[in-house]
Amino acid sequence: MSAVWLPVFHHFENGNVFTGSCGAFRYKITPNVVMATPKEVDHTASSIKVEYWHGPLCYEASEIEGEKTFPMSPEGRDEIISWLEQAV
Repeated sequence: MSAVWLPVFHHFENGNVFTGSCGAFRYKITPNVVMATPKEVDHTASSIKVEYWHGPLCYEASEIEGEKTFPMSPEGRDEIISWLEQAV
């Protein structure tokens, strides 16, 4: 079972930010969505930025310990989970 939980890929395709935690480990995931048409995401031009930190404080009051950008794809979502689990 995974220590890190993320919503489904469609959540990020819609431009939604996500924050999560696992004990004192905290993370923020911010999609950069580029639209190919008014209704279609350009997955090649889009990306997902992930940041993490440890501690009791919110994002704005914390020192970010790690940051990485991933492809906007279901595989990119899987890579995010693996990367975060290595940092926990």
